[in-house]
Amino acid sequence: MRTLVLGRTPARVAEVLATLRADGFDAEGVSTDEEARKLLETEEFGVLIVGGGVEPDSRAAIKEFAARHRVRRVVDGALTEPFDAYVRAEFEPRIRETASQAHRHHVGQGQDAGHLTEGG
Repeated sequence: MRTLVLGRTPARVAEVLATLRADGFDAEGVSTDEEARKLLETEEFGVLIVGGGVEPDSRAAIKEFAARHRVRRVVDGALTEPFDAYVRAEFEPRIRETASQAHRHHVGQGQDAGHLTEGG
């Protein structure tokens, strides 16, 4: 399941991506809402991670946009050091859970599993 990471600090986005990719996850990362919307329009992403630096108005708008473009789960993040440990503890289990739910639902019913949103 592809994951999109939206964060305002490119260096932090890069660190999140490095950990996710090292652990076998298919992930892309961007720093602007416009970049995120372009990628979300492809409807290839099942999980969206929104960084803590994303402003409330932008956060709400991108979550709404994601829900219309087949994103199954939105996870609010606020990285703490060490970043790799945070990613493994907070993001990776949610990505795995979402992928598992989507697979079970797809196999069982052949339909879209719907949308889940976490956090504020």
